[in-house]
Amino acid sequence: MFYYLGEFLYDMGVPGSGLYQYITVRAALTFSVSLIISIVYGKRIIRILQKKQIGETIRDLGLEGQLEKTGTPTMGGIIIIASIVIPTLLFAKIHNIYIILMLITTLLMGTIGFIDDYIKVLKKNKKGLAGKFKIIGQVSLGLMVGLTMWLHPGIVIRDTTTVQETAIVSEIDTPQADLKTTQTNVPFFKNNSGDYKGLLFFLSDKNAEKWSWVVFIAVVIFIVTAVSNGANITDGLDGLATGSSAIMGVTLGVLAYLSGNIIYANYLNIFYIPETGELVVFIASFIGAMVGFLWYNSYPAQVFMGDTGSLTIGGIIAVYAVLIRKELLIPVLCGIFLIENLSVIMQVSYFKYTKRKYGEGRRIFLMSPLHHHYQKKNIHESKIVTRFWIVGLLLAVITIITLKIR
Repeated sequence: MFYYLGEFLYDMGVPGSGLYQYITVRAALTFSVSLIISIVYGKRIIRILQKKQIGETIRDLGLEGQLEKTGTPTMGGIIIIASIVIPTLLFAKIHNIYIILMLITTLLMGTIGFIDDYIKVLKKNKKGLAGKFKIIGQVSLGLMVGLTMWLHPGIVIRDTTTVQETAIVSEIDTPQADLKTTQTNVPFFKNNSGDYKGLLFFLSDKNAEKWSWVVFIAVVIFIVTAVSNGANITDGLDGLATGSSAIMGVTLGVLAYLSGNIIYANYLNIFYIPETGELVVFIASFIGAMVGFLWYNSYPAQVFMGDTGSLTIGGIIAVYAVLIRKELLIPVLCGIFLIENLSVIMQVSYFKYTKRKYGEGRRIFLMSPLHHHYQKKNIHESKIVTRFWIVGLLLAVITIITLKIR
């Protein structure tokens, strides 16, 4: 809204109105407003949740301090969603297709999580929303994002190697260099690019090109499902998912800014993706929401985000990475989510295998997900969270470094 107001005032010759044309200015304002909403209005929402007795029901897993969290307000993801959507509507270019996709992602995943929490908390059904419906929602989002990226004329990458240096410096629109492709940035390799049609090596080049979009959409669906579930599993300790997601958000913001700037993209030999610079404004609201929510979610937590928040942040991170063609960096950047996911898969698989083979199930970890394993080792919750944050920071640095290591 303010972008369009600023544009109007700028055309009218009002001094200072041109500030709203700068992504960095709008990103800073978006972060600030998001932080204020999450802290100031977050407190009011927590009081409403307490008044409505919307509290967490805790299963006794024998973990220290676990039962003390019983009754802590949940569904705090409402705070996160409001802190993301409102500032984005205020300061971003709403007509930008990337912003539209991110808003749809936020609201769709938030709705799925909200329904799940509603069934668990208010309907007193511990199972919540049936898993198949969650999967349907995640697959639907991945399908929508994948198809939009393939079909929308405004979603392209620009091959800067075919653009003259003068055009790069002045950022002249060069549609002849725009490519509608399933190519993506491949980390650690010199040419730094690959195409999903390569997975269809058993087909001829012509047929592989024709059906590459199917593979691309399948990859997008897998990424959305995996990352959103990973965030959901990680949300088991006070501030763990929130702080880790904030670190990932900052990293994605840097990547989006570089990918959306033709000069930096050309220098780093990564894809220049027109209009993705606007995603910096969106991610600024995401970071502000995470930091503000952490104000109340840090140990000892005054509110939990519930699936309303965890599914939302997982979906946002996944779709955002796909839009800027950095989805292959997700295993590194989202390493915390990945290891938490893998710990559960390994634990369950090994338990079932040993039960069939020996008649008694055995475990790899004391408890899964991984953060509970360390709790079982009597490490304090806040120390576990802090150490996971440190690992997350290291992974974020490695993610950024991949832009030059190849």
